Amino acid sequence: MKNNTRVERELALDFLRVVEAAAIESAKTMGQGDRKHSDHVAVEAMREVMDTVPMRGRIVIGEGERDEAPMLYIGEEVGGGNFSEEERGQFPEVDIAVDPLEGTNLCALGANNAIAVLAAAERGGLLYAPDIYMDKIVVGPSCRGAVDIEASVEENLKNIARRLGRDVDDLTVICLDRGRHKKLVEEVRAAGARIRLISDGDLSAGISAAVAGTNIHALMGIGGAPEGVITAAAMKCLNGEIQAKFVFDPERLGVDRSKVPTFEQMKDRLAEMGITDPDKIYDTNDLAPGKKIIFAATGVTDGALLRGVRFFGEGKRTHSVVMTTDTKSIRFVDTVHVEGGPDAVIRF
Repeated sequence: MKNNTRVERELALDFLRVVEAAAIESAKTMGQGDRKHSDHVAVEAMREVMDTVPMRGRIVIGEGERDEAPMLYIGEEVGGGNFSEEERGQFPEVDIAVDPLEGTNLCALGANNAIAVLAAAERGGLLYAPDIYMDKIVVGPSCRGAVDIEASVEENLKNIARRLGRDVDDLTVICLDRGRHKKLVEEVRAAGARIRLISDGDLSAGISAAVAGTNIHALMGIGGAPEGVITAAAMKCLNGEIQAKFVFDPERLGVDRSKVPTFEQMKDRLAEMGITDPDKIYDTNDLAPGKKIIFAATGVTDGALLRGVRFFGEGKRTHSVVMTTDTKSIRFVDTVHVEGGPDAVIRF
């Protein structure tokens, strides 16, 4: 991305339009019980608006490989569709990680915390992470530097409590409600902390852990690597911290060994994406090394951080967050999208 704060601000607003469009379309399917359709309409809306953004964009984390996803696939070139070749040559080069609908099951069921989200950075500013699992720990600014993903749960919780000036039993840890987390849940409870189990959406949960006032003090557990990269982009903007490590052991994942790629197969996939050390412990800057990061998300259903899309006769209302590292700004944007004519009633 060009070293120009005006460019970053303009792209941030363009990316706001992108996530708003995805959130609105997926919210129309809320509660219909068809998670694939909810995701499909979010992807289509995001792709359509993204192509109008004045950039030379490249998807580094998307909906999958080219043969698996018709659009927003890893490696797809996006942006600048409405401009001439000469104009596009002047646009900034941007790497983009997207999750058009994080929490597809949540949207399909009408449950809380579904969001549309993307992160962007200058070329090379986001790790190319394959769609495999990562063990993660996420904390807010006050606890940055106090946790170690290789330390025990009890030790990490004691260090978090010490940094926050409270007792361990005042802490709340959030993690996905999965069989693979049985031991983690037992250790959190044994340490005396409270725990909130969620069915989906560890990306939005990780962001909540870095924002004061959400009553979430840490995210722990195994989730998707792509979500880890997008979470890292948010942490760069929020001054929080994520540590993560790839997980290959089927027993830790709680899955049948015959139903997952072998370690050698996953190592080959990592190597294709430029990752040569599968045992590396990643920190925030490893996952999102970019200097100019933009993070944007819009609520699809109501959540701890963002309200969901609300529809009324003459339009709809969205609630979003847009964050940037270069301009050091975090904006919560409440937008009323008016569709009616001059007599439309605007609802606030």
